[in-house]
Amino acid sequence: MKSVVLCALLTALCLPQLAAAHRAPIQVREARQEARIDAAWRRGELSPHEARRLDARLRHIDRVEWRYRSNDGRLGPYERIDLHRRLDRSSAAIYRHAHD
Repeated sequence: MKSVVLCALLTALCLPQLAAAHRAPIQVREARQEARIDAAWRRGELSPHEARRLDARLRHIDRVEWRYRSNDGRLGPYERIDLHRRLDRSSAAIYRHAHD
């Protein structure tokens, strides 16, 4: 009984870290999104204006990341979640503009 409870407790504590470990780093996600914007622009799916706006959105996310890292050089859990949320929304905007 104790081993079952201990195993369940360890699983509950380790599961969030395992899920976060499978998520791509923020810089990788930014680079992929920049490549998606460039590719969509070259294919004619994005107008120059849309591409500039989406690039500006990514630059803003990059500035936010820089501000978060300027305190101690690291990202805290809240900051990491916030940046991933912003990147999720940016990714959705890229898809939406490329497929309208």
